[in-house]
Amino acid sequence: MSLFGRPLADGDRLDVAGAVVRLKVHTRARRVSLRLDRTKREVVATAPSVRRLSEAAAFATERAAWIADRLAELPQSQSIAPGVTISLFGQPCRLESAAHPVRYFPATQDDPARIAARGEGEAYARAVTRMLKTQALAVFADRTAHYCGRLGAKMPAVSVMDARGRWGSCRPGMIGKPASIRYSWRLALAPFEVADYVVAHECAHLLELNHGPRFWAHVKALVGDERPHRAWLRAEGARLHAFGA
Repeated sequence: MSLFGRPLADGDRLDVAGAVVRLKVHTRARRVSLRLDRTKREVVATAPSVRRLSEAAAFATERAAWIADRLAELPQSQSIAPGVTISLFGQPCRLESAAHPVRYFPATQDDPARIAARGEGEAYARAVTRMLKTQALAVFADRTAHYCGRLGAKMPAVSVMDARGRWGSCRPGMIGKPASIRYSWRLALAPFEVADYVVAHECAHLLELNHGPRFWAHVKALVGDERPHRAWLRAEGARLHAFGA
């Protein structure tokens, strides 16, 4: 029995001074440790075994001040409201109020792209988010077709998601069921080159369901050096997830 009143399990979430702490077992870990998951905006307390999860939980409680300091360093939530200018695949896009249902207006020579929607507060934010997902899906489907053509792979079903643990996922095809790829719609808020790298990454998985040398060779053949794009996501991913949070 743990000090928290019940046996603790891998994946349990605790409240430490108002912050979420997720317990994780990592059999290769040599000691109990804490780290900040910037994308999920939570702290991970790692233990080498289930038996030591209570130790990890106690350690997190002792480091409540450290946890509060790390979370305070995360990007603040960006509101979705008329007058805000966001980055849509690296290009400015102005959010506007309108009397009509949500619409997207491409950029012109004189004006940036615009998303205009009626409503206010959460209703307005939901409408804008729906349009961002629509724009993201269109770009992802187009780029997926492009890279599948270069790889000689069959076009998968493409959809968008809002998972905080990954930017994309690839499911191989099965008999009677085509392959499918899902992308985080929040990649629409990243530079085009970064989002495009994720598309190439997932398309490469259609040929190699691993991260071995042949997989990375495919990625490099499609987009060149992928390391700057991966570094950008590590550094800025939390900001993308803070949008509208």
